[in-house]
Amino acid sequence: MKRFQFILFFIILTAASIQIGAQTCKPSGGIRGRKPPPGQCNKENDSDCCVQGKFYTTYTCSPAVTSATKAKLTINSFQKGGDGGGPSECDNQYHSNDTPVVALSTGWYKGGDRCHKHITINGNGRSVKAMVVDECDSTMGCDADHDYQPPCPNNIVDASKAVWKALGVSQDNWGDLDITWSE
Repeated sequence: MKRFQFILFFIILTAASIQIGAQTCKPSGGIRGRKPPPGQCNKENDSDCCVQGKFYTTYTCSPAVTSATKAKLTINSFQKGGDGGGPSECDNQYHSNDTPVVALSTGWYKGGDRCHKHITINGNGRSVKAMVVDECDSTMGCDADHDYQPPCPNNIVDASKAVWKALGVSQDNWGDLDITWSE
């Protein structure tokens, strides 16, 4: 009987451990899209513009950061007049497309705690270090402050052209790539 109780205890403990490790980030809400005024959504890098009435999910969290955090790499211009909108959140500056910089989804951005820190991005069989300079806002969007673009999903590393070049991705495939990243 004691052996059975021990096995049962071990199974329960293992299940609890698995469940704790499997906690996920759940949506925090959503917003309805608003049609951008004429000429107010920059479509550089094939950026999406909000659609009137469409529901967009929002997040205040991102998946847990690990030694190989799974993410989607997207492309963004951090230059003045680019599809990134205003200056970067970390330093209120614009950054050259020739500099390896990124914006992280809201949960990963951690209120600016990762500002000016470098992350390592692995994709396409290569890796590159890039500096965090901005937030890819997962909580808001579809307004002038966000260039009338939808909120970012919670698993985005939004990267400059320099990152895509360093990963050796052909330009016609820029925009959406499964990657891992680490601090």
